[in-house]
Amino acid sequence: MKNLAVFSSGFGSNLQAIINAVKKGKVKVNIALVLSDKVDAYSLVRAKKAGIKFLYVDPALFLDRISYDKFIMRCLRKEKIDYIVLAGFMRIISDYFIKQYKNKIINIHPSLLPSFKGKQAILDALDYGVKCTGVTVHFVTSTLDGGPVIFQAALNIKDDESLESLSIRIHRLEHKLYLKAIDKLVKGKLVLRGRKVVVK
Repeated sequence: MKNLAVFSSGFGSNLQAIINAVKKGKVKVNIALVLSDKVDAYSLVRAKKAGIKFLYVDPALFLDRISYDKFIMRCLRKEKIDYIVLAGFMRIISDYFIKQYKNKIINIHPSLLPSFKGKQAILDALDYGVKCTGVTVHFVTSTLDGGPVIFQAALNIKDDESLESLSIRIHRLEHKLYLKAIDKLVKGKLVLRGRKVVVK
């Protein structure tokens, strides 16, 4: 069974969805490590409750991003991590890190990329007045929210939509789509052909 590391900086609702799916046997992978750059991230609490090894690494203790990433890399090798899933991890991954796990790091973003990149994607879509938005699962590259798309799913924005209601619906969609992508990833069923991802 493949070993998975989940990186999360915050509440960890996607992490919880992954934990639940693994426990039910819907995704066959071993969550070997949950890592966070925030000491107060609730994702660490979720990992502890689930009996999963967790690690907080304070960026302030390192001279630069590369030093930080090299330390994390040693931790990943110790746990024999095969794949990395970003679940609300708010740090930019360095080129060094990406090269070590090329095509083995995926992320989920709350918009239909390439539209509305960045941290406020849900709010940006709402403010822009688009009629639909959605969720994108993609491979992580050195370009912010710019890696090859694995899966996308859309939803219509209601006329009376609030940020809270749209966020809830986006997160529900995220949980479903991410599990599908992780399942394909750990089974080796995602094939890259240029920028296109072929799902076997």
